[in-house]
Amino acid sequence: MLAVEKPAAAADLPVKAPALNRVYDWTGFYIGGHFGYGGASLGAATNPLPLESIFFPHSPTGLIGGYQTGYNRELANHVVLGVEADASFTSPTDQAAVGRAPQVPFNTTLDYVGTLRGRLGYGYGRWMPYVTGGFAWGHTHADINDGSGAITGHYQPGWTAGLGLEFAVSGNWTAKLEYDYIDLARQAYDLSSFGLPGINVDPRIHLAKIGLNYQFGDTLWKPAAGDAKPRLPESDDWNVHAQTTFLPQGYPAFRSPYAGQNSLPGGGQLQATWTTTAFLGVRLWDGGEFYFDPELAQGFGLNGTLGVAGFPNGEAQKAGAAFPKIRPQRYYFKQTWGLGGEQEDVADGPNQLAGKRDIDRVTLVVGRFAIGDFFDNNTYAHDPRADFMNWALWESAAYDFPADLPGYTRGAYVEFNRKDWAIRGAYVEVPSQPNSDILTFDTGGAIVEFEERHTIFDQPGKVRVGAFGNQGVTGNYNQALAIEATDPAQDINTVMASIRHVNPKYGFYANLEQQVAKDVGVFARASWNDGQNEILSFTDIDRSLSGGVSIKGSYWGRPNDTVGIGGAVNGLSAGHRDFLAAGGLGLLIGDGRLNYRPEQIFEAYYAYQMTKNFSVTADYQFVNNPAYNADRGPVSIFACRLHGEF
Repeated sequence: MLAVEKPAAAADLPVKAPALNRVYDWTGFYIGGHFGYGGASLGAATNPLPLESIFFPHSPTGLIGGYQTGYNRELANHVVLGVEADASFTSPTDQAAVGRAPQVPFNTTLDYVGTLRGRLGYGYGRWMPYVTGGFAWGHTHADINDGSGAITGHYQPGWTAGLGLEFAVSGNWTAKLEYDYIDLARQAYDLSSFGLPGINVDPRIHLAKIGLNYQFGDTLWKPAAGDAKPRLPESDDWNVHAQTTFLPQGYPAFRSPYAGQNSLPGGGQLQATWTTTAFLGVRLWDGGEFYFDPELAQGFGLNGTLGVAGFPNGEAQKAGAAFPKIRPQRYYFKQTWGLGGEQEDVADGPNQLAGKRDIDRVTLVVGRFAIGDFFDNNTYAHDPRADFMNWALWESAAYDFPADLPGYTRGAYVEFNRKDWAIRGAYVEVPSQPNSDILTFDTGGAIVEFEERHTIFDQPGKVRVGAFGNQGVTGNYNQALAIEATDPAQDINTVMASIRHVNPKYGFYANLEQQVAKDVGVFARASWNDGQNEILSFTDIDRSLSGGVSIKGSYWGRPNDTVGIGGAVNGLSAGHRDFLAAGGLGLLIGDGRLNYRPEQIFEAYYAYQMTKNFSVTADYQFVNNPAYNADRGPVSIFACRLHGEF
């Protein structure tokens, strides 16, 4: 006999605890970056160097920035337990503040601090206040100001404590505000070998940070299917991108019967640079956007970025550093006014928010940017992180574009764009003197560019023509030579420094890019400046011709690979070459004497796409008559570039 049970009554069912209604679940791994400002005391009589703080007072840390990574576990009662490791790097030296300070026999500097901390927080909706504390370490060094360039440094352990507030923004992104106090152990510096008394470096550091974290969840790289972790809607009103580029470069010994202060060493050398940049953008209102790009840079160009006018590493700044240094390279407001009519799509990318815009438009940019962000662009040769590395190939080399040591300036840019053409112009700050890191509006630089777009046999192309003029505190080559001729015992560089005042420099460039077949393009540039007065910013070139070809790998089944082949010929004005022949020093070159010949450069590279985000490039450059000197060289330069984009 079949027995059938009665269905259980609702009251008889076991009661299930109600699910915890969480707006956001903080559990999981995360990685991110931070930027901020700090202050510190390094101890009595340590003479800390003032570091750059831009809008804030200079301090022994200046602006700071770096990375963090960690893991959180949110408990059922909303308590969040976590662990986090981070590294914070300091700013370059504030040269203006150093110039105003009295001379001292040595200076100390804080290079970076790292921490490994626990975090205890409480998840309150999209907010999480927390306290934090744990182990810390850092590195300091002392510069001996006796002209020898001697440096001595130490690692120092310590502890840290702080508090913060984190907020879930959108998608997988959270933002945080954090304050940390860091106390590093006292370190004795023995300076007796330099004839100086010893000092005790005793860092007490205060850091205020703004950070962004990307949350991965419990599975670091591949979240499990059906992950129940609450996610917030994505937003098109802001974006985050990043890049990192590691570029080692070297050359073997070459012919060098003599050398000067700025000469490329004849015995061979290997150096490397490494940059990491964050690109942050936010839409403020219709047509209004703000962009901020903090960047960490470390390493040195060959010979400290000296010895070749067409320098072989576009990532090499004229202010290299053994430890990463943080700079806010770009910060600018952008306003676009559409004029109606046909529209075009704007893809999401670095310093570009996704959306639509009118093709006919007016754009205004005010803030800090690089001249190359908007002028002299070229699809095939304009990015030393992805295509040609040589300065004379990725830019119009005779344009002495206004910039500080890493290549950026401040000012205003305006553009009027139509479908087949555009005209753009800018007025920006220039360095206070040649090769200075101090920018000023007291003189200023201006540029105007016209761009024409066309098709030839259905292949797209562009022509850009630009004119530029700078007013800067520079010396005149012929005037310095005339003064030195009256008393040959005088040093020509001392004479040049004594006659500097506000002088003009002007010139022009032409820039062509043309696709000749699918995935095959050619490019060419010609540039010229008057060559009467010293170079302020870019490089020691008064006239330049360059060109080449770029081929995508679709022809051999590697559509994301690129082959590039190019060359450049650089020259100097008569006054400029006579100045160098008399022992003068330029921004990058100066062999003490000169057997003048045009500087000739050949470059070839193969960029191999390893993954969606990473590529590796093999690069070869041949430089004949480096620094325009037929007595030295030629030089063969080899590089292997690793580049990532996110």
